[in-house]
Amino acid sequence: MVHVYNCHPFASQHIVAAEQEPGLVCCGGGALFVVSAGGCKIEAYELQREGCPLICRFSSMGSVLSLRHSAVGDYLVTIEEKNKATYLRAYTNWRYQAAEKTRVGVRLLGHLLRGSSFRGAPKEQMEIIEIPLFEPPLCMACCSLTGDLLVGCAKSLVVFSLKRQTLSEQLSVLDFERVLILHIQGWSPSQVAFCAGYIALQTELEVLVVKLTPRQKSSPAAEEHALLPEDIMTETSIDEDAEMTKDGFSPLHAQEDFFLFPKHQEMLGNEAQECGVSLVLEWTGMEAESRGDMSPVYVLFRRFAPDFFQGCSVEETRLHSLQLHPMFTGKQEEASISKGGEPTCMFVFFSLPNTGYMYSLKNTVELVSTYQYPEKTHQAVLSDQFLYIITRNALQCFTVRCSAVAARVDDPYIDTTMKACPPITMEVCALRIQLFIGLKVLCQDGNQIVLLTAADVDSKEDTERTARRNTESREHRTLTGILVAVGLEPSSTPALESLLSRSFLSRKTSVCKPTEPADSGHGWNLYVITSVSTLQLYREIVEYSKRYEQSSPSSQSCVHLLSEGHLLLRTALLLQDCESAERAQLQQAFQESCAHLGDRFSRFDKKDCHLALPYYKMSGLTVTDVIKRNMSMSSVSTGYGKGFIFFLKHSLYEETMEELSKDMADKVLEIFSVAEPAQLPHVVSSPSMLNADPDCAVTYLRQLEACGAPSITPSLCMASLALRKGDLHSYRQQMDRHAEMLQVYGFIEEPKLLLHGRGKAVLPTILSQHLHDTQEGLLVAAVVALHENSKIRLEEADLFFQELCKDGVEAASSPQLLVDFWEALLVASSHESIIQELLFRLTSIYIDRITRRDHSGVKALKTAEDLINSCSHYGMLYPWVSILTPVQFSITHDHQEDLHKLQSLLCGPTLEVSFILPLLEQLSDSDCTGLSVHVLCATKLGQHETSIDRLLDRCPQAIISYANHELQNDKLSLWWQKLFPEVCDRIRTAGNDNTVLLSALKETLVVAAKELNPLEFLDLLPDDGTAHFFLPHLLECSQ
Repeated sequence: MVHVYNCHPFASQHIVAAEQEPGLVCCGGGALFVVSAGGCKIEAYELQREGCPLICRFSSMGSVLSLRHSAVGDYLVTIEEKNKATYLRAYTNWRYQAAEKTRVGVRLLGHLLRGSSFRGAPKEQMEIIEIPLFEPPLCMACCSLTGDLLVGCAKSLVVFSLKRQTLSEQLSVLDFERVLILHIQGWSPSQVAFCAGYIALQTELEVLVVKLTPRQKSSPAAEEHALLPEDIMTETSIDEDAEMTKDGFSPLHAQEDFFLFPKHQEMLGNEAQECGVSLVLEWTGMEAESRGDMSPVYVLFRRFAPDFFQGCSVEETRLHSLQLHPMFTGKQEEASISKGGEPTCMFVFFSLPNTGYMYSLKNTVELVSTYQYPEKTHQAVLSDQFLYIITRNALQCFTVRCSAVAARVDDPYIDTTMKACPPITMEVCALRIQLFIGLKVLCQDGNQIVLLTAADVDSKEDTERTARRNTESREHRTLTGILVAVGLEPSSTPALESLLSRSFLSRKTSVCKPTEPADSGHGWNLYVITSVSTLQLYREIVEYSKRYEQSSPSSQSCVHLLSEGHLLLRTALLLQDCESAERAQLQQAFQESCAHLGDRFSRFDKKDCHLALPYYKMSGLTVTDVIKRNMSMSSVSTGYGKGFIFFLKHSLYEETMEELSKDMADKVLEIFSVAEPAQLPHVVSSPSMLNADPDCAVTYLRQLEACGAPSITPSLCMASLALRKGDLHSYRQQMDRHAEMLQVYGFIEEPKLLLHGRGKAVLPTILSQHLHDTQEGLLVAAVVALHENSKIRLEEADLFFQELCKDGVEAASSPQLLVDFWEALLVASSHESIIQELLFRLTSIYIDRITRRDHSGVKALKTAEDLINSCSHYGMLYPWVSILTPVQFSITHDHQEDLHKLQSLLCGPTLEVSFILPLLEQLSDSDCTGLSVHVLCATKLGQHETSIDRLLDRCPQAIISYANHELQNDKLSLWWQKLFPEVCDRIRTAGNDNTVLLSALKETLVVAAKELNPLEFLDLLPDDGTAHFFLPHLLECSQ
């Protein structure tokens, strides 16, 4: 369905003063080109100046059949006919003809004029470049980004690359190089389009779009594109087969009794490869070797069948107006055009007489819009903002969805709660139908539209047909009157109706002889129509929408019009082709349009009501402004729209709104007490509602409890409100109503009771500050629960505790309450990444405190023993660790706890010691505290021999306990391979009076005697040992 409105997208129109009747018209680069009816003279007019003054005129070398202009290179390319032969020619430097410079150079493609005409001072002149082809050209197109030329022939497409050849330091000329031939089997294009590697072909009822892309990998099947296969050169057999199978026709078409039409078919993306149209590439340019890795990727194929029910005859059912339209956004436009880069979006448009189709080709290939025309069209032109079409007597302006597609590619936040844009699937509309007489040609350049009109004179057959129809109509009326007069009703009797449907008058007597039209009666005009500015058209659309709003505030037509205006502004902002002052006005109007759309959706009770949130966010309005706008449209008694409630609720949840005044905050409470009472605890807890009346809020919360709602969260809210008033008695009453575990669930349901803000701006509430002073365990448990339920991130929790304890005596970076939180979270968390992060943080804190040995005196919530009993990541201390650092060790109690927690982590199964090695550099092993940590780390890293040396040197009394615990299984041999020789060496050095070493030696011999055979044990004994000392162990080994 196409909506039809009566806006005014056209600002003015004037007539171009052409001397002769135009035959062909095209425009581009700010110029209008007119080919006279004779076809051999081209006139150029300046579109941007008032009155369209003549720039220049020049003669073509033949009768021009088709004409195109390329903005890149500013050249004209024509298909001309002379002496029954067809030629392709390019006209460059045509603007030099404006200064009455009659010098014109004619040359062949690739053959530069370096002779006498360029001797001496360089001379600039218009050049006509003859472009030779193997086949007569049928159609052509220029790439709007590179200026390259695509020519369609009966059996192939030829691509010419635009080049600039330097003749001297002062002079360079344009030239073309034939770089590629695409051989098409069984297809003869009637129109082609070319842009950014995309190639679109069109026959009478079929459209094919392909793109030249780098080949993914080499394969025998793909290499067939590198050279021209032999079967393409045998034209006769292929032509016959192609004609038999072209367009899906059966060989039965040779029989006069049968004619089979193809069925409708649409293939998108990879499916288009099965369309049956074969493309074979032949690279012919100088860079053929480097380009040989390109291959055609099928993008779109569409086939139509003649439709007898669209008001057109079968002969009239054919495609026209094929066009590829790129769209760039922002600064990408300049970069892409200058470097030949990819546009943000690529669209293809083509049209049947009664229906137009626009597809998006990049990323996902999809049908964007279908245009149903009210009457048969002759031509259509697609631009960034509009689709212009001409019928026999009207210029029509339709809206397009290019900016809706581009916005979603350019901004990933579209279609979220942050930003919105009218949907791509929104129905298009006709903004204007402007009447003309005898429209023939339409073209467009920038904000200028060019129309060629010519009054039609009916042919002899048309005149006879009209006269016959009038006569038969009179005869029908006469017979009907006679039958009614005698009392017979024709409509009641099928036989009478059949009788009246026949013609009783002979054709010879019923046709009046038509008068011959005078040749001088042909009239024509060439119009240039200027479009209005985007801002002016937008303001008219807003005023237009107010008519629908007055009749029905929730009218879909009102929303549709505002959405169209929004897309117009978005298109202008995406293109960024305006001055800064104008852009500021566009941005202001864009925010205004967002506000209008927010107002409309805020009233909706349907599925689209959620769009009020992103549109209001994009409008730049404050929440107070939005509330006032909706208060003027609704009231508590009449009810507010779901869209407005949705916006208000999410704004409170996201904490993005400003702090409301007392009146506004009370109004919000009143709105939610009626619209959604269950949301009151969340509303009261919002940081934007700090100025709300606490007594009023408590009243609404008690009403909510009276309705049977769960009372935990409302109780916590009322406790927070009591603290805000300074009423500690009411606070304690509310807190005593529920156990601490239930209160934790209440905090999970409403985290804003404890903290406000997100990211780097996390602030504690008055309730969390009070809990810090009175119930630290509840506060830590609540924050742990918030983290485990994804209500708060670890970094945000860190900021929360740092902010909460910033006025205390502890270090601001790691207050004890934050460490308590880390320890509690380590107990509760099951996420491996969080566990490793917490282990690293806690290890760092413990080592730092042990090293500095200065403590604030703040007691931890959990002791080392508590953590060992409740957390699997803390392990029981090894016996030899307790010998190194006994409980009565000469350090303070706080440092004893930190040391035991660190030792317990190292004795546990989870901590990766390799991660904390850099932290050990600040901890000296000069005392038993540091020694125990270093030996634990070395042991976990498998460095048992180094640990044995350290213990024998520093604390030999712990060596046997260490060996009994650590030297097991695969490390058992270290008893006699490492420990026994080391003990013997130290006894020799220290003498036999060292009882600790002697005891260690005996324990080592006991283990060796159990594990070794007598011969191995004998080899182990030292030569200078005492026999009676070793003999009992040898006997034990022998037994």
